[in-house]
Amino acid sequence: MEPVFLSNLTSPPLLFFILGALATLLRTDLEIPEAVAKLLSVYLLMAIGFKGGVALSENAFSWDAYTGLFIALFLSALVPILVFFVLRRSQSVENAAAMAATYGSISAVTFVTCTSYLDVNEIDWSGYLVAAMALMESPAIIIGLLLCRIFSEGEDKRLPIKGLLREAFLNGSVFLILGSLCVGYISGAAGKAQIDVFVNDLFVGVLCLFLLDMGIVAMRRLSDLGSDRAAVKPMQLLAWGIAIPIVNAALAIGLCLLFEISLGDAILITVLSASASYIAVPAALRLALPQANPSLYLTASLGVTFPFNLLVGIPLYHRVLEAMS
Repeated sequence: MEPVFLSNLTSPPLLFFILGALATLLRTDLEIPEAVAKLLSVYLLMAIGFKGGVALSENAFSWDAYTGLFIALFLSALVPILVFFVLRRSQSVENAAAMAATYGSISAVTFVTCTSYLDVNEIDWSGYLVAAMALMESPAIIIGLLLCRIFSEGEDKRLPIKGLLREAFLNGSVFLILGSLCVGYISGAAGKAQIDVFVNDLFVGVLCLFLLDMGIVAMRRLSDLGSDRAAVKPMQLLAWGIAIPIVNAALAIGLCLLFEISLGDAILITVLSASASYIAVPAALRLALPQANPSLYLTASLGVTFPFNLLVGIPLYHRVLEAMS
């Protein structure tokens, strides 16, 4: 049997991610303007939210949907607690809390890439998982910061609750994905027919451009492994960035098999649980936990876990679930 990661390397989005990483590794001047990268991100979130809303309008909520949402929310609360207590042994409370929030939350880009992977492999998945993705972004932020406050020593550190809640629940990515979900649900199949070329035919091409940029950014972040700013040994951070998603994926796989979740939905729930945030959580942590070291949680999530999930994780989780179903 071919190595797991090779089974996903013929995918154009993944190949463009590797191309972006090589561009940085070889020190080329290839660059995606920041404004263009933001536009690509907005498109991807809008398109996946809209398609999820249309899928919801065509298929009423079922017991499986409620079960899947329960698993997703349960994991979004459990994962940050587990990560915090594991890392607390070797890290400060602030750094452990930041890592807990990062790995308890999710990566929308990894989710979007996985939906493309499922579509290419003709594996059905349910629209309710778009809502699950949006709902999983915020709980980990709150839990991570609460853990930090509970276990911090010395003077009481007040959290900016109003600003924190706004950042956690009304940050741009969550608002856009939920808003697009509602638009897709309201407009239904008729609305989809009007913009089908925009949200479907262009989707993979835009994803390729976005992952080209993410390859550039991820390789730059990976260089922080050799920086003394990381506050941990490079191999230790590398191990965390791979071990944490694998453990989280194992928890998700166990729950999905226990509750007999369909293959496509189980793969997406597993990918969500195994991913880590590098957009929503850093924005919240800059506001509420400035003492945490960004080079720690950003390097682990974007420099290690993100490429690991894209290159190895998605096909690996698929094979495990398929073999155990």
